[in-house]
Amino acid sequence: MRPIYLLFAGILIVVPFIIDAVATPAPHLSADFNKSFTDTVPIVKDTALLRKKDAISVKKDTSLPVLTDSTAVDSMDMPKLSKDSLDAPVTYKAKDSIVLVVPDKRFFLYGTANTKYKKVDLTAERMNFTQSTGIMEATTALDTSGKPYGRPQLNDGGQSFDSDTLRYNFNTQRAKIYNTRSQYGEGFVASQQTKRQPDNSIFGFKNGYTTCNLDTPHFQFRARKIKVIPDKLVISGPANLEIEGVPTPLFIPFAIFPITQGQRSGMLMPGYVVNAQKGMGLENGGYYVGLGDNFDLTMRGDIYSYGSWSLTASPTYRKRYHYNGGMTLSFANTRFGDPTVKTEFSRSRDFRVTWNHSMDSKARPGVNFGANVNFGTSSYNTYNVYDYATRVNNNIGSSISFSKTWQGKPFNFTSSLTHSQNLSTRDVSISFPSATFNVNTLYPFQPKELVGPSKWYYKLGIGYSTVLNNSVTFKDSVFGKSKMFDALQSGMKHNVPISFSIPVFKNFTLSPGISYAEYWYTKKTVRTWNANKRVSIDSLGGIDTTYSSGFFAARQASASLSLSTALYGMYQFSKTSKIRAIRHVMRPTISASFQPDLAKNAYYYLRYNKTGDSLRQSYFTSSSVGVPSEGRAGSISFGLDNNLEMKVFSKKDTSANHEKKIKLLDGFGINTSYNMLADSFRLSTFSIYARTNLFDKINVTASGSIDPYQVNARGRRLDAYVWQAGKLSLGRLTNANISMSTSFQSSDKKSKDKEKEINNIENEQSTDAAFQAQQRQLAAVRKNPGEYVDFDIPWKVDLSYSLSYSKQIIPDSGGVVVSFNQYLSFNGDFSLTPKWKVGVNSGIDFINKQLAYTNIYISRDLHCWQMSINLIPIGTYRQFSITISPKSGILRDLRINRSRTFYDL
Repeated sequence: MRPIYLLFAGILIVVPFIIDAVATPAPHLSADFNKSFTDTVPIVKDTALLRKKDAISVKKDTSLPVLTDSTAVDSMDMPKLSKDSLDAPVTYKAKDSIVLVVPDKRFFLYGTANTKYKKVDLTAERMNFTQSTGIMEATTALDTSGKPYGRPQLNDGGQSFDSDTLRYNFNTQRAKIYNTRSQYGEGFVASQQTKRQPDNSIFGFKNGYTTCNLDTPHFQFRARKIKVIPDKLVISGPANLEIEGVPTPLFIPFAIFPITQGQRSGMLMPGYVVNAQKGMGLENGGYYVGLGDNFDLTMRGDIYSYGSWSLTASPTYRKRYHYNGGMTLSFANTRFGDPTVKTEFSRSRDFRVTWNHSMDSKARPGVNFGANVNFGTSSYNTYNVYDYATRVNNNIGSSISFSKTWQGKPFNFTSSLTHSQNLSTRDVSISFPSATFNVNTLYPFQPKELVGPSKWYYKLGIGYSTVLNNSVTFKDSVFGKSKMFDALQSGMKHNVPISFSIPVFKNFTLSPGISYAEYWYTKKTVRTWNANKRVSIDSLGGIDTTYSSGFFAARQASASLSLSTALYGMYQFSKTSKIRAIRHVMRPTISASFQPDLAKNAYYYLRYNKTGDSLRQSYFTSSSVGVPSEGRAGSISFGLDNNLEMKVFSKKDTSANHEKKIKLLDGFGINTSYNMLADSFRLSTFSIYARTNLFDKINVTASGSIDPYQVNARGRRLDAYVWQAGKLSLGRLTNANISMSTSFQSSDKKSKDKEKEINNIENEQSTDAAFQAQQRQLAAVRKNPGEYVDFDIPWKVDLSYSLSYSKQIIPDSGGVVVSFNQYLSFNGDFSLTPKWKVGVNSGIDFINKQLAYTNIYISRDLHCWQMSINLIPIGTYRQFSITISPKSGILRDLRINRSRTFYDL
């Protein structure tokens, strides 16, 4: 029996091995055998798909690499891959469930499914994948109300698609997308059908292009066919503009929308305008040239039907961590009247040059170079500028400066060119070259290492400074002519001060000092009365001016001794009073000085009218380095500065005292002097001043001069005090001015962040091209307030009031001239609705009883568009314009503008 048992046992062992050797894998004949139990499939996350010959392998939380080189590993270690295997792993996950159908080579993902393959990231509510075709399909699902949700979202290398249905082929990397919406730069493209190619190019059918970010855009360009070249262009065939879903009569044969990032050269489209003086015209058309990260150039031009034209070139340059700047060169030719009628025809040729340059402080420590130039003809603004800020500003100026500081040494050097120009009077002043060299105060008796108590002579200091200046003042009509060079003044001043300060009497500071100054000039100016000079048709007599060149010198020396202290006073109120205390601080200063008469030869008597009145004037009055004062002086000077503060009860204060400090007067004072060695007019004028900030809202500043002497009928001073005539007064008010300003606005939660951002743009010296564009946009906001409105602020008002008075003898006017000006300027805006804003910039001239240059603007926020209406209702240059333009920069040329300009000649 034992051999039979051994034979049977051997057969049982051998048969499984024989079956395994000859059997092939295949589905069971029974369909129920292959049924998937979808209700018991667990949620699988972060798994990797690896397709093999006849099955899909699923492994939880793993990602298996696919090897393309089969010789790299032993065939016993890695099974052979099927022909339809992918060249990279696919990771997938689903919130609800994942169903794999092995015989059909398909799997299904349910509930916020996500699939990742290389750079492709696909998310949808439903997904299914077919291995035989390599196609992944993503769709939405329906909620209980029958509405779809979970739209497929595809992100491929920065391209994003939002659609109803999406099919993606992993083998060919092509995709077919239905009812999709994609963003390219600032634009959005919505298409009924979209084909995506392996090179990422897009072909769309029945499309809409817009820059409105709403699901139902306010406007769009409808085109049957469209092509998208990523990071380059969106190109379409014939397109129709549609507004609020309604087609318009506006058709375009084709459209090209750039979606490139960074610097690109291209055309700048002009705007159509109608000008009463210049006729119909095209404005701001031109070309932009990008020449790399360090340089670019913008060229624009205007042309009008009546023959006027203008050209502007604006290059900018930058070098990171070194410098940045920009320049604007403008030329304009304005024609008036009919050229065939010579008596009625005239022409104005104008130019304007602006240049700004700033240097990074880290580029060369101790060295700085900067420029801010604004120079041009006086009539340039008259015929070529219309914005409010420029029109009301009659003064322009320029400054170019270079400075160097020697580290570790007490030397510093500054050189500059300055220019100022009054566009109303046409006076121009230029100072160049101007240089200053200073030696900081040195203390020769102070040891390097202080040991023991300080000696009084340790604080004895000596310094040195020298100033070189060349300046000229002339009318702009003589620019570059001999009259301009005749008026050129050159001078140099050397100054050596010796001073020190020591404390005395515990609370006083004594400051003695000696100073010597030397003045050098290269030109003397002599002004004489000419009784036969014709000033006007009805008037004879005027002042002639002559110049003589050479070397001239004048000098001045002085010795002084000053004593100063501070006195404090406090008045306490009762504890129940809302006013807790008032503190008064006085800072008196008294000084004595002596000055010998070293500049007597620098002065002469100038007669200025027919009656023979005259005054003392220097030969070097127009010199920019100054003129030493005339005569001996043994003066005692007195000054008093006051400060007044108050403490009041405040519930908002979190301290135990519940007190708030309020400044009543930031400063209030008076200064004068008495010259004991003068033959006459020993008491100088009283200078008074005051400044404060009331309620942290109203800034107030005031100053004036009081002359203590009497005057005769022709305004000449008499050596007699005003109070000697029986008047209870310190004297006559010869000049005074007061200014007040305030600003009110409604609360804006974003105001601090906006103000901080604007300050950063203004103050930061960045060389980044995008940052430079921000600065140019900030300047455009100030020039065109109607097109850039902050709708976050419901209302705001800015007020400024100024009053000035002067009464003085001006020789060129023949006697006493009284000037009185009173002006109120205001600007503000308010929101009629959250989307409508009305604003005004204007002022009132109380002396001439008329409104100043006024600009009224109305703005409407249209979400993706903005409308602005600008009106200048009064004045010589009246203007009306309405502009409707997209907010997007890519469609900035797609604007509707209608303007009218009226001239009162």
